[in-house]
Amino acid sequence: MKAAVSEKYGPPDVVRIMEIEKPEPKDKEVRVKVYATTVNRTDCGLRAAHPFITRFFTGLFQPKNTILGSEFTGEIDAIGKGATSFKIGDKVFGISVSNYGAHAEYLCISEEASISTLPKNLSLENALAICEGSWYAWNNLKEVKLKQGEKMLINGGSGSIGSSAIQLAKSFGVEVTAVTETKNIDLVKGLGASSVIDYTREDFTKLKIQFDYIFDAVGKTSFFKCRKLLKPNGTFFSTELGP
Repeated sequence: MKAAVSEKYGPPDVVRIMEIEKPEPKDKEVRVKVYATTVNRTDCGLRAAHPFITRFFTGLFQPKNTILGSEFTGEIDAIGKGATSFKIGDKVFGISVSNYGAHAEYLCISEEASISTLPKNLSLENALAICEGSWYAWNNLKEVKLKQGEKMLINGGSGSIGSSAIQLAKSFGVEVTAVTETKNIDLVKGLGASSVIDYTREDFTKLKIQFDYIFDAVGKTSFFKCRKLLKPNGTFFSTELGP
């Protein structure tokens, strides 16, 4: 099979298209014939080993996983011993956050990982767009025990993670204020934001209201800048280490 392989850290030109052996599913794994994938910011960061601290998880001197790619859609074409959640021919979508590997024609992944059959009302192309953003949004929001009536500010409301976070928070009955730019105001309102701050016209850190939660979904602010916006015992959390 063909795969995009990075055997060392560096700029995009370290990636080479190579012919490698097709993987075989292990126990409780399935193999996906990949229909579509993405090159997202996670892939770019891992390829470049930026920030440097990522090397302690991905390999200090060279990458442990030479095939990147987290988001994927495709079709189950082989099933490992003991795997019972899927059948050959199932259309699936998901995100591989342990071993990556979606930048290839075939991907093996545990049936217990973040993989699901494709809803009938979604195409393989459209399903691909929701994988990483919703995964990161949910894994942040589930840690803070949201309650109906609470208030949350989401910085980066129109991004992949932020747009998912708006919808998830709204489903818990949380009142969401989203920060975005002018052209995306209608978009984030349509996703469920009760109010919108246009960062090109207003500095949201100067607001006079307070929130139970502030979620920086783009890593462009900090707790120090936002601390006055938090209620007593309020929570600031971010998808990044900071700007």
